Amino acid sequence: IMLSRPKPGESEADLLRFQNQFLAARASPAVQIVKKADKRKGNEGSPDAERPPLQDSKDVVMLDGFPDTLPALTPAPPKKSKTKNAGVRFEDEDPEERLESHDRHITAVFSKIIERDTSAAAVTMPVPTGDPFPRTFHRSEIKSEVRSRYKDGDFLTSQCPCLITGEGLGSQKSEQEAQAIHRENLEKLRSMSEEEILQEQARLLAQLDPSLVAFLKSQRGNNEGQKKELKMEQNKPEEFVESLPVAQHGVRSSLSTQESALEESVRKEENVKVEITGKKQSAYYDDLPVKPRKEWIHMDNVEFEKLEWMKDLPPPRQKKTKKGMQARFSLKGELIPADADLPTHLGLHHHGEEAERAGYSLQELFHLSRSQVTQQRTLALQVLGRIVQRARAGEFASSLKGSVLRLLLDAGFLFLLRFSLDDAVDNVMAASVGALRALLVSLDDEKYLDWTFSWYQGMAAFPFVPNNEEEEEEEEEELNGTEKSQDKKLKDENKPDPDVARYDVVKGLLKTRIQHRLRYILEVVRPVPTVVLDILHILTHIARHSSEACSQLLDCPRLIETIVREFLPTRWDPKVAEPGILLTSLHGVACSSAMKFIRVLASGGRNATARLLNKFEMKSRLSRFIAEDPLDLLLPREESVRLSTEAFRLWAVAAGYGQACDLYSDLYPVLVRILQSLPELLSACTGKSPVVELSVQRAAAVVTLLTHRQMLDIYLLSSVILPLCFSNSSEDSEQIPPPPVAWNQVSGLHPFLETSLIKILQEISQAETWQTLQPLTTSCLIFLGVYYSAYSQQPSVNPIDCLEELERLTSEVLQPLLSLPAIDSMWDMLRPCSALCNPLSCSPAPESVVSIASLSCTGGKPPLSLVGSKSPFPFLTALLFLINNITQIHKGLTSKYSSVLGFRGLKDYLHQSWQTGPPSVTPSSAWILRHEYHLQYFVLMSKAANYTQHASLHHCVAMALLSRLLPGSEHLAHEVLLDLAFNPEFLPEGKAGGPEAADFSDILHLGTSVTRGALLTESYQNLPSIRSCYLSHFAHLQPTLMRSQASYQGRNYLIQSMLLPEVRGPILPSDWPFFPLISLYNKVTNAETRGAVLNSLPLDLINTVTWNLQWVLLLETWRSKTLQSIPTAAKLARLMCVFLTGNDLFLEAPIHHYTAAVLSVYCQPKALDSLNLGAPLPGLASFHDLYINLLEQFEGVSFGDPLFGVFVLLPLQKRFSVHLRLAVFGEHTNILRALGVPLQQFPVPLERYTSPPEDNLNLLRLYFRTLVTGALRHTWCPVLYVVAVAHVNSFIFSQESTTQVNAARKSMLRKTWLLVDEVGFVRFCLCTGN
Repeated sequence: IMLSRPKPGESEADLLRFQNQFLAARASPAVQIVKKADKRKGNEGSPDAERPPLQDSKDVVMLDGFPDTLPALTPAPPKKSKTKNAGVRFEDEDPEERLESHDRHITAVFSKIIERDTSAAAVTMPVPTGDPFPRTFHRSEIKSEVRSRYKDGDFLTSQCPCLITGEGLGSQKSEQEAQAIHRENLEKLRSMSEEEILQEQARLLAQLDPSLVAFLKSQRGNNEGQKKELKMEQNKPEEFVESLPVAQHGVRSSLSTQESALEESVRKEENVKVEITGKKQSAYYDDLPVKPRKEWIHMDNVEFEKLEWMKDLPPPRQKKTKKGMQARFSLKGELIPADADLPTHLGLHHHGEEAERAGYSLQELFHLSRSQVTQQRTLALQVLGRIVQRARAGEFASSLKGSVLRLLLDAGFLFLLRFSLDDAVDNVMAASVGALRALLVSLDDEKYLDWTFSWYQGMAAFPFVPNNEEEEEEEEEELNGTEKSQDKKLKDENKPDPDVARYDVVKGLLKTRIQHRLRYILEVVRPVPTVVLDILHILTHIARHSSEACSQLLDCPRLIETIVREFLPTRWDPKVAEPGILLTSLHGVACSSAMKFIRVLASGGRNATARLLNKFEMKSRLSRFIAEDPLDLLLPREESVRLSTEAFRLWAVAAGYGQACDLYSDLYPVLVRILQSLPELLSACTGKSPVVELSVQRAAAVVTLLTHRQMLDIYLLSSVILPLCFSNSSEDSEQIPPPPVAWNQVSGLHPFLETSLIKILQEISQAETWQTLQPLTTSCLIFLGVYYSAYSQQPSVNPIDCLEELERLTSEVLQPLLSLPAIDSMWDMLRPCSALCNPLSCSPAPESVVSIASLSCTGGKPPLSLVGSKSPFPFLTALLFLINNITQIHKGLTSKYSSVLGFRGLKDYLHQSWQTGPPSVTPSSAWILRHEYHLQYFVLMSKAANYTQHASLHHCVAMALLSRLLPGSEHLAHEVLLDLAFNPEFLPEGKAGGPEAADFSDILHLGTSVTRGALLTESYQNLPSIRSCYLSHFAHLQPTLMRSQASYQGRNYLIQSMLLPEVRGPILPSDWPFFPLISLYNKVTNAETRGAVLNSLPLDLINTVTWNLQWVLLLETWRSKTLQSIPTAAKLARLMCVFLTGNDLFLEAPIHHYTAAVLSVYCQPKALDSLNLGAPLPGLASFHDLYINLLEQFEGVSFGDPLFGVFVLLPLQKRFSVHLRLAVFGEHTNILRALGVPLQQFPVPLERYTSPPEDNLNLLRLYFRTLVTGALRHTWCPVLYVVAVAHVNSFIFSQESTTQVNAARKSMLRKTWLLVDEVGFVRFCLCTGN
């Protein structure tokens, strides 16, 4: 039968019933019970293994498939019993007899047991008490009594026993009984001999349990060290015996003496310790907030160390030294002063280190972020995020030493946040997202980028790529841009994530696939609105990094779909617009931050924009949010204006690529309606409010859209340029049909904007209103400049009408504007707001790190800065842009604008800007300087410039601008080279007696018959050829020039990205005037490296070097300050390339003359004083190596040329490195026969070679050797002969007296007698003047 198994809920009676049923059925059990042999009874083969199991033996359940014994947990061998098989046992052996044979004679001690005599004992009754129960004794009281009773006793001399108290007898005379037993024991010990005592002692120690012996020994004292000593003494009886005398009396006396001395020392130590600890414990006891009581069980031993945390914290120690202290922060991320005494209820004292100080260190917060408690991890990440945000704002710059952000990143803060993003807890994810946003994103940076969006070329921006990447190897420099980018991409893929993040945080995050995690959070987790906004800000910052980052974001599965679907829907709940409503979720509601992210993503490239408009249906979203007025959008007022503004900016970016053109016709009525409402907006600007400022930015975005739309019309609707565009077969061109837009649709918007501009200009005297309307004013001026350029090229427009329109605009609008006092004050504001005149205004923030690109706008820019609220740069740049376009179209209006460049504030600004060194190129300075360079460019290119009055100033500004223009402005550099740099009108010295005034025939004596004035005249006449030479050598910049021209000239269909090239420095190097010569030297050196020999140079190369030297001579003579940023040593090194290029290039007459003329400039006293050959030179690894090459070249091909000899002699001045002179007199002594530069023609004073006296003994020995051996003679090398004689003479007859100097001096005199004859020695003495 099948018996049911027990079920839950059944009682014991049911279990008994089941048992009876099982027994009645006589069924076989499911398991078999076997009796397992006991290990303690021997092996299986022993007789004990065959005995039947006893009834009290343990039952063992055997299961099939399992071993009988448990498997060993470690590979160690199984343990064996210590008593197993310890002795041999026989079958007939009686166990009792075996016990008797092994008896240790304990009966010798307990042989006579006498019952206590109680006949004479008095019987006493218990003392009656008033308590219902007998009095109870606590352990603490008993122990204290016993301890006090025997604390002064000795275990040998005391009359009371140390171990037995008699409490167990239960009698009032128990103490007397214990003393009687103690006396009997002492009498027994005294009656025993020495040998008997030792034998009994050893026998007792062997029979008793070792743990019991240790316990008995421990009762002799409380000192731990004394316990160990007593234990060792008792465990070694033989050593104790050896130390005793032989006589019994000696045993007792020695024993008592040693023990008493030992006990006395222990007692003294314990008394001292008790006294010290007693004072401390009493002090601690008084400080305890809770005093322990005697009636509390187990509280007799107070552990003061464990109660420390219950005491009140000591006051913070005052900082009396200059030593730094660990920084501690509050839960709000604020830095807490070291001496701040804050209450403990704030929760800032939960740390062990420096417990009295409030706040938590970064190390403690890092430790807390790895806690298993969710709230602790969340709190730590939140506090770290607040600390980062305050650090980026610069709050800790003056209080802390070092950078908090750099310290956090070095400690792995970035990957701590990345790991926390993968946490499954929503709060931890939210805290990590907030901290990551604080680390990467600066909302003030985004604010100023939006502010400059409507400026001239403000839509383009530099990528947020750090400029501290690892230097590429020299062989990679010859690769083109595509190969470089591919090779760098492969390197980054092979590097670990921390190595990539060390120099580029965004690239490191992308390598960890952060975009996929953020997509998961947005799509699946669906966090609260704050987290959603933080994620959108992070994605926007990543999109600003580079075009590659934009591509990775676009390629992330479902990321863009989720953002467009959830945060840019076409319909949403209308309750969102209700005032006072608190959004619990941002999903399903239109968000301006999402639209801005899409706009920044579209700036990454035209392909990205096309994907967004078509694949992700952003074109329909644009129509949705543009067609409806912000007041009608079911959103809060400010959010609706922001959303509409970002929609127009996105459309402007698309129009910059020539895309979304069909929307122009569809939304043309909307644009007209917006422009018609501009007067209402102007009237509402009397009061300053956030909504008004946002509305002005929206209107500026609309005008920017129309401007870029017109730029496309200039080239696609022009009958002149359109065929050229379609016939161009280059790879950069893209043949697209002209959009179906009539010119009247473009020109119909012009009257609205011009009317609005006139009304805005009337408010120029109202400072507050003008600052609010400045973005709209700037965009309107730029629109008019682009409009009239397109208007003049329309085939359907009469040119006469265009000219009359320009005349009307000039007379009615612009000329009255230029005569206003407010405009004059704007020119005066250029200098205070300039970044060139005030380099600190664009310096990096104190907490900026090189791995995170930032504009350093956290906290806002001051009003008097280039991007500040009072900056005149955007308005004046747009005004000059409009004036330049007008004067290019109508040449007759040039004189009308002649007063523009006559403002004193502009001239003062230009004077200081070119003479002040530019700030270092960083992400924070590049975007500001780019806008300032635009204003300088339009000032220089103004057709109204009076070249006779401002030619020299403008030429200096142009030369400085060429060395400062940043990547992306190649078009501006090309225009400056074409029209300004080599323009004879900007060098009036060539016509006003400059060559005659610079005639240097009385200065230079290098065997040339050509005067300096003649060379300058020839150079001035060759300026067109010089310009062609330089333009041809800058041909390698042609690809970037084409991209820059497409941006500045409005060729939208050729623009590939709104992101400018990465900034590594200016376009042209600071020593660009020497570029043709350096380029030629590199070509010749590379050819010789490959084995080619150039015996003669083509004529064009000779002309190239000649034109290069002519241009350098012109600049060094008339524009020397423009080259002051180049070190004199670098100029000299560049000039040496003339001799290192080919074998006979320097012998060509024109090159020889111009090289001598330029060298004369570098040999002037001021230039020689500034010459520093020990400093690192740009573009030169080692000047010593260059000089060695020059010496080798001189030995081979100089032919004793004096000009070449001067270049060899210049670095041998006394103040330069001695290794240069050692190289000449030690390894290249052959050149001493060819350095025949006459003393009369040598342009450098000899005092620079002979003073101070030489102190290098090795060089002095070489001087002496060349003089004595005749390798250096006056007829062969007069300059170095005089130098060597002067130094040797000064050394021999010097007053310095040291062992080494005296030995060297004697050696020189001795060698004179040995190496030369008497005549030679006399000749030498005559030469030295002695």
